[in-house]
Amino acid sequence: MKGKILFVAGLGVGYVLGTRAGREQYEKLTAQVARLWNDPRVQKQVDAVEEFVKDKAPEVAEFVGDQAKKVVTQVSGRKPAARTTRSRAASSRSTPPSSSSPATE
Repeated sequence: MKGKILFVAGLGVGYVLGTRAGREQYEKLTAQVARLWNDPRVQKQVDAVEEFVKDKAPEVAEFVGDQAKKVVTQVSGRKPAARTTRSRAASSRSTPPSSSSPATE
């Protein structure tokens, strides 16, 4: 029983000392990171990246939209609406498909 009490007490002391030391290291690390982040050279690069992203955002959005349309086309087996204007005109002149044929739906 004495061994268990000593073990638990040792765990408690180790935990308290470890958390204090760990907290000090954490505080040092966060101070270093804050100093680095607030450095004018780093902020200059951050501003440059922000400007680059703002300039490229419309192109990226268009690219993502086009790729999403391609994925929808591949998954559904249908052509996107913008590319089927010719087939729509042809289908509007023909008779609608009968409901007995599931392949034409």
